[in-house]
Order: sequence, then structure tokens, then C-alpha cells
Amino acid sequence: MTTFGGNPVTISGKQIQVGDVAPDFKALNNDLSEFNSQDYKGSVRLISVVPSLDTGVCSIQTKTFEDRVVELGDNVHVITISNDLPFAQARFCQAENIDKVHVVSDYKDLDFGMKYGFVIDEFRLLTRGIVVIDESDKVTYVEYVDEVTDAVNFDKAIEAVKKLV
Repeated sequence: MTTFGGNPVTISGKQIQVGDVAPDFKALNNDLSEFNSQDYKGSVRLISVVPSLDTGVCSIQTKTFEDRVVELGDNVHVITISNDLPFAQARFCQAENIDKVHVVSDYKDLDFGMKYGFVIDEFRLLTRGIVVIDESDKVTYVEYVDEVTDAVNFDKAIEAVKKLV
């Protein structure tokens, strides 16, 4: 069961499992152009899922991966996805000097959220978590945080990526 501030919430979509083939998804870049996950095929991907960049835990999650992405090598892409509007994401990235993590928005179609099982029905936000995908599109690590306001396990996520590079 997932909770938000201690209250149960309903999560929609098909939860992804280790061993699954990662579904392709589309989202929006900060300039409103289309983001296509196929553009990163053949590389290791860490997808950092946050409800909103304008909250403390989400901000820390995004900035932590921004700082740690240099540990991961050139064939690793870190993607942060939320349902924030692209304009708000662009403002956040500029204010926080986020330029190594690719920040995208799922607000329009919830394509990622539904295919990976991260949609909080009550708020039309994404729940917090991590998905690591290897070069052959196999999911190798997944974390769905039980309490949305809690942090992800950064070390386990980074360790999962390092096993692939």
C-alpha cells in the first residue's frame, strides 16, 4: 500500500518488475518538444520519478542524482520525470543548475506513469520511485516508495547502475 502524508492513495498503471522489458514512453521536454524514451536505447538509464520538483524531497532527489551522475559513466542517462508543467521544470532546472539530468514532464498523457505504474489517482501526480534499465531494455532495479514523502534509496539505485557499467 502506498501512502501520501500517511493517508492511503490509489496507484494506477501496471507496476514494472525486475526482468520486464522496459516499455517505451513519450513525455514532454522543458521546451514542449516531445521526449521519446527510444532516444536512449542502447544505454543504461536511471529513471528518477518524483511527484513535484517544487517540494523538498523531490528537489533533493533531483539534485542528488545531478551531483552523482558523474560517477556513472558516459553511457548512463539519468532522467527525472514528474507531472510538473515543463515551464516549472525549466525554471527549477535553471535555478538549481540542473544540466546533467534530463528532466521531462508526464503531465500531458501520463504515458510513463500508466506504463510503469506510478500514477497517484487522487492527485494526478506520479508517486516517488526509481527504475534502472540496462542497455538491452531490461529492467534491473525498481523502487516504489511506500510513503510518497519519504526519500528513495540513493545508494541502492546508484549501486544498481554501477553493476551495469
